[in-house]
Amino acid sequence: MSEPESAGFVRGIGPWQATSLVVGTMIGSGIFIVSADIGREVNAWGPGGLLLVWIITGIMTVAGALAYTELAAMIPKAGGQYVFLRDGLNPLAGFLYGWTLFAVIQTGTIAAVAVAMAKYLAVFIPSLSDTIFLPLGHIHLPGAADAIPIGMSAQRLVAIISIVVLTWINARGVKLGASVQTFLTTIKFIALAMLVILGLFLFRNVQISSANHAHFWGTGDWSFAMLPVVGAAMVGSLFSSDSWNNVTFAAAEVRDPTKNLPRALALGTIAVSLLYILANVAYLNVLPFAGDPHGTTAVARGIQNAAQDRVGAAAVEAMLGSAGALVMSGFIVISTLGCNAGLVLSGPRVYYAMARDRLFFERAGTLHATYRTPVFGLMTQAIWASILCLSGTYNQLLDYVIFASVLFYCLTTVSLFAFRIKRPDLPRPVKAFGYPIVPALYIVSLAALMVVLLSKKPLYTWPGLVIVALGVPVYLLWRRG
Repeated sequence: MSEPESAGFVRGIGPWQATSLVVGTMIGSGIFIVSADIGREVNAWGPGGLLLVWIITGIMTVAGALAYTELAAMIPKAGGQYVFLRDGLNPLAGFLYGWTLFAVIQTGTIAAVAVAMAKYLAVFIPSLSDTIFLPLGHIHLPGAADAIPIGMSAQRLVAIISIVVLTWINARGVKLGASVQTFLTTIKFIALAMLVILGLFLFRNVQISSANHAHFWGTGDWSFAMLPVVGAAMVGSLFSSDSWNNVTFAAAEVRDPTKNLPRALALGTIAVSLLYILANVAYLNVLPFAGDPHGTTAVARGIQNAAQDRVGAAAVEAMLGSAGALVMSGFIVISTLGCNAGLVLSGPRVYYAMARDRLFFERAGTLHATYRTPVFGLMTQAIWASILCLSGTYNQLLDYVIFASVLFYCLTTVSLFAFRIKRPDLPRPVKAFGYPIVPALYIVSLAALMVVLLSKKPLYTWPGLVIVALGVPVYLLWRRG
């Protein structure tokens, strides 16, 4: 506990790498999938409803990041959001966030992304089957239609291997980990931008685009009555835009953090949010909004009925033909690896801060003597994420923490106001944009979203609250120990 934090970590993350960490952890596989479900949710409001969901999500994401800029520049410490909650509100709030992050949010996301990577890799290697060769039982999650088989398959084994490899890379030093993550992020950002350019300009289907435009506003009631529907539909878009806060976890390793952290948060979230909106415009240029669920081609099925909800693959197939499936599969393999590279890097910095507060395994608060990385935290995270991979799918479990994720974003922004009241003397190299109006509106919008989720998706919200609540007795045990 006596080791100065600044003497432990290596500031090996530069401005571009910090921005790529924001971009890379945001862009996974969601943008290529969730628009199908969103389209079905807002069906009555047509393509306009689909774009509205993504626009609101983008505005909220950027507003949250701009609120975090003040906190990140003011307290550039390892652990980021955990530290903001701990010091701004109280230690219990910080622990509950760290607990939920380790139990499900970070590790569950790593597992889900790794499994998604393996599934798309199977397009190139058909022998990578998801047939279980080592069964370990079943688990029935609340809200799931069927019990989920637990066990080892070829796909799940590949997913676990990818986690182990990324963990090993990050254990070898933050410069190596950040460089790999930046390389993968650059490739996938360019590829997603190319998809947008192809859909907007080169392969725009005039007939389909015109039909979508003609029914742009649908037949729904465009009044405040639609807001609960929009809120419920935002579940997928919010998760697709999540994890931008991960760069704050590694704040102690960012060079000139008072400048580079705020810039990374602002530039990264703005770039990805704009790209996501344009990607959906591109989808509407090459695919019908509704389509036929019994259609035999990607164009016939449209956005809402895309095969296995793979809207991105359907769009590329509509533009490039059958070869498009291979192109998109390769892109998503790279995209998911880049996403997990950032998630694997950032999570253990939170566990490090918790361990230094004696609220996690003591060894997680130490750094490797040579590489100056939290190796024990990396290993612990890899082990739990690998166990979660044995389910083969963790999308259901991720759904259960939607409410918790929104809750902690809300509480962290509240801590911004708490710091202004409790510690007005702290140096603030960067001020929150539009304070107090913009952060206050962000809090109000998150609170409204939580009310909608509680009423519209109770099967997903209450289990998330239970996971958070289970952290209270764990906190008391750690404190007593």
